[in-house]
Amino acid sequence: MVKENQATLRQDIADLWDLEPLPPPQAVQTGRHGDRWEERRLWASEALVGYSDWPHLVQVCRVERIVTRKGKTSQEVAYAVTSLSPERTSPQQLLALWRGHWGIENRGHWVRDVTFDEDRCSVRTGAAPQVLAALHNLAISLLRQAGHRAIAPALRRQAAHPQEALALLGVFHHPSRQ
Repeated sequence: MVKENQATLRQDIADLWDLEPLPPPQAVQTGRHGDRWEERRLWASEALVGYSDWPHLVQVCRVERIVTRKGKTSQEVAYAVTSLSPERTSPQQLLALWRGHWGIENRGHWVRDVTFDEDRCSVRTGAAPQVLAALHNLAISLLRQAGHRAIAPALRRQAAHPQEALALLGVFHHPSRQ
């Protein structure tokens, strides 16, 4: 995924599809998730091969997500790069990979960004950022293994009951876990 911190690459990809009207998407995926209806559309191109110096770039993608929830519709556009060639991966497969990436993003990176507020963390020198990220990943993994789906409330519970947190590490024998 290409984020705002790669502004030049992001703009180069966006410029590929700066057309009115936009051509039809190469892949479309729709589905209902709870109370929301989602449609994802993907466009892929090899046009930046040789133009961009991004490592291993073979295709760039534009993914549009349209979500309707309670009668309100929102639309997001995101961009990505891939080393997969059109001969190896169809647009439909790229869209499925995109969806899989978001599963990882939502279960890990998003939790670290939002719950642990890593983006605003002032720890930036030496190995400290990697150590902190590893500790956050450990906490998330331990909580997931213990069956917690929502990390923020689980962290609040562990903070209020430190003996349970120590029990997750195997340091303390918690009487309710026999």
